[in-house]
Amino acid sequence: MKKFLNSQLSTIIYSFRCTVIALPVAIAIGSMVALFLWLLNWAIHYRFAHPWLLYLLPLTGVAIHFLYKLYGRSAERGNNLIIDEIHEPGGGVPKRMAPLILITTVITHLFGGSAGREGTAVQIGGSIANFFVSLFKLNEADKKMLLTAGIAAGFGAVFGTPLTGAIFALEVITIGRIQYNALLPCLIAGFVGDATVALWGIHHTVYHIDVVKTSAEYYHRHLPLDLLLLMKVIFASAIFGLASWLFANTTHAVKNFSLKMIKIDWLVPVCGGIVIIALTFLIGKSDYLSLGVEPEHPGAVTIVSAFQQNGADLFSWLWKLIYTAITLGTGFKGGEVTPLFYVGATLGNTLADFLNAPVSLFAALGFIAVFAGATNTPLACTLMGIELFGGEHAMLFAIACFTAYFFSGDSGIYSAQRKDGEKVMSDYWQRMFEKYRR
Repeated sequence: MKKFLNSQLSTIIYSFRCTVIALPVAIAIGSMVALFLWLLNWAIHYRFAHPWLLYLLPLTGVAIHFLYKLYGRSAERGNNLIIDEIHEPGGGVPKRMAPLILITTVITHLFGGSAGREGTAVQIGGSIANFFVSLFKLNEADKKMLLTAGIAAGFGAVFGTPLTGAIFALEVITIGRIQYNALLPCLIAGFVGDATVALWGIHHTVYHIDVVKTSAEYYHRHLPLDLLLLMKVIFASAIFGLASWLFANTTHAVKNFSLKMIKIDWLVPVCGGIVIIALTFLIGKSDYLSLGVEPEHPGAVTIVSAFQQNGADLFSWLWKLIYTAITLGTGFKGGEVTPLFYVGATLGNTLADFLNAPVSLFAALGFIAVFAGATNTPLACTLMGIELFGGEHAMLFAIACFTAYFFSGDSGIYSAQRKDGEKVMSDYWQRMFEKYRR
């Protein structure tokens, strides 16, 4: 009994300590993310009103390059630096990372670069969390915990998905393993970060899935299952996984090719900006610039329009993938996740038409599944589906996210992710086959 009581007392002390440490960190991160979202919204709408700003994209790429060259140092590694610091604490996350990534992401969007916002929010979270590590003089174990909580706060705040933020922070560190010892501070940070953004008056985009009419059978009175719809979801989710693989590898390929072929490093973003301008002229519209959430003009393809019938073109997903790979691969700043949402939602729209399936449901499945495959976080993305779209289709969300995860290959958008075991047993059998064939 005494041992049990001591255990409970230790749990209470740990919980109180986590709360005291995580609260100010999450409030600071939420406030910074709120400022970022406000500035980002201003930048996007300002470019809508002044489309000529796109022609300055190559010059702004040079400015971003020299900002990081002169002041960025290790901050250039972005999210991967934070993940590495959680695995093996070393030089720390520089304080300058937060203002640098905020400013350069806003610049990228102001001049039309195709990027997201998750990377910015996560880097803001990691940078501010590392500042509090120094302030509180925390040990190595507490540093890992607070950096993870910083990711949760940043992610939960920028998308309005606090539970997803908490699980994403735990799941993204190592593929195939979640360590729950940081769950409590991550939950606190995710919810407080999101609440802080709301208190600052920042609102998130609302998505909606139309009523899906199916010939569902019920198992155990509670689980609706339409077998034909289920097969369509599995087929589409495998394609979502392949799109995740294509996104990650195309972005890495563009970066490697640019560095290899262009010997003068500041010319890399110049070339990237010129290609973006040329592509916009080639296809004759600006739908694939910037974030892709709000329309620049009536009829523009956006994430929101993808939830409607005929709300995306056949290859909208591919164009957005190419635009983003060029933008991020040539040195512009921002995240990958919102473009992944765009790729997934528009691909889901296209597949729904091909499979005669519910458009808004398949847009939602693509929205979360392509993200799951590219980041190797299927559990967090399942929860994101529930937080954004409701729990009615939770089973399909899980099937889509895990199927895409299995089909996305071994790579992802975060090179610092470590791997604990194989994604599927087929890798094991493939190695055994090759062993005996030799």
